[in-house]
Amino acid sequence: MPSEAGTTWTIVVAAGSGSRFGGGTPKQFIEIAGKRVVDWSVVAASSVSDGIVVVTPKGSTVTVSAHGLRCEVVCVTGGDSRSESVRRGLAKVPDGVDIVLVHDAARPVASPDLMAQVVAAVRGGADAVVPVVDVVDTIRDLDGNTIDRSQLQAVQTPQGFSAAILRQAHASGAQATDDATLVRSVGGNTVVVPGERWNIKVTEPDDAVVVAALLGARS
Repeated sequence: MPSEAGTTWTIVVAAGSGSRFGGGTPKQFIEIAGKRVVDWSVVAASSVSDGIVVVTPKGSTVTVSAHGLRCEVVCVTGGDSRSESVRRGLAKVPDGVDIVLVHDAARPVASPDLMAQVVAAVRGGADAVVPVVDVVDTIRDLDGNTIDRSQLQAVQTPQGFSAAILRQAHASGAQATDDATLVRSVGGNTVVVPGERWNIKVTEPDDAVVVAALLGARS
C-alpha cells in the first residue's frame, strides 16, 4: 500500500555479484520459501511505496516483474559499485518524490513494520534514517584486543531519506558502503531506529537456510 502522506519510492539494490555465496546464480535471485530473495524484498517495500526501482546486475538479463502489486515496479542496470548502482536507481525515481528508501535485496526478511517505521522517521524531519541493532558478540581487533561492544551497532537496511538530500549527497559521485554515510558528508542529520534481529543479510549458503525458516514461519 502506498504511503498516505507525500510520495515514497524504494530502490531495491540487487546489483551485486554474490561472489561469497558461490554457485552460478547471484544470491538475490535464488528462490527461498516460494519466492526469489529479491521478490521478498520488493513485496515488503511495496507496503510503503508508491513505486519501486530494482537495480539488477551489470550485464544481466534478469528482470523483475510487478509481482501483482499495485505500485509501479521498474528495473535499471546497476554500475560498478554499490553507490553507482544506487545513483542509477535514483535517476529512475520521479521528480517530486518526497521520501526514498534504499534497501538491499539480500535482506528479504525486513518486515513491512520496519519499512513503515523508517518512513515515519523521515516524515518526522530526519534527513536520513538508519535501522540498527546492538552487537551481541564479543568483538576483537586484529591484534587480539577486545573492543567495547556497547559502543558498537550493526547497521541494516532499509535506510530512508529525504529525496532532495539523497540526490544532493549522490551528486558528487562519492562512494560509500551505505547511503547514510553520504548524506552525513553533506551535513544531513541522521536518526537511528531499532532494527530487527532477524533482518539478516543473505551472504553465505547457511544464511539461506536460516532465512527460509524465517520466511516460512511468516508465510
